[in-house]
Amino acid sequence: MLKKDDEKTIIKTLESCTDFGDAQVYYKELRKFGIDIKKNEEVIEIINFLEAIGKDDRLYIITALKEKDRCVCELEAILQKSQPSVSHHLKILEKANLIRGWKKGKFTHYSLIKSNFIRFNKILSEFLGNISNWFGEIII
Repeated sequence: MLKKDDEKTIIKTLESCTDFGDAQVYYKELRKFGIDIKKNEEVIEIINFLEAIGKDDRLYIITALKEKDRCVCELEAILQKSQPSVSHHLKILEKANLIRGWKKGKFTHYSLIKSNFIRFNKILSEFLGNISNWFGEIII
């Protein structure tokens, strides 16, 4: 949240930026637009997905699980990381519904939830496709 002085500075800058009428009214419209963006479920879902995969170790885990289901000890060996470190990343991926774990004997194994990757791929493709339309180009 901005301080009142910061809001006044932005409004003053808007006044000299371009001609769109009353800068105070326009500032309020921009604030509402910003609030709406932050409530957009598709954007929130994309943010959560990107945050979940946005760490190299988590991408390595996903890559390892693409090949086959694996137990934590396999992932420790692949990543050369301790069990607590690997478990931390697995919990984040599970919370994002990208992987699921199950007990097999005394070990926990993990697999990708492929349907969610397909869904996120569709969401991202549509979102990025829409962005490319803004520029009249095809990115994807």
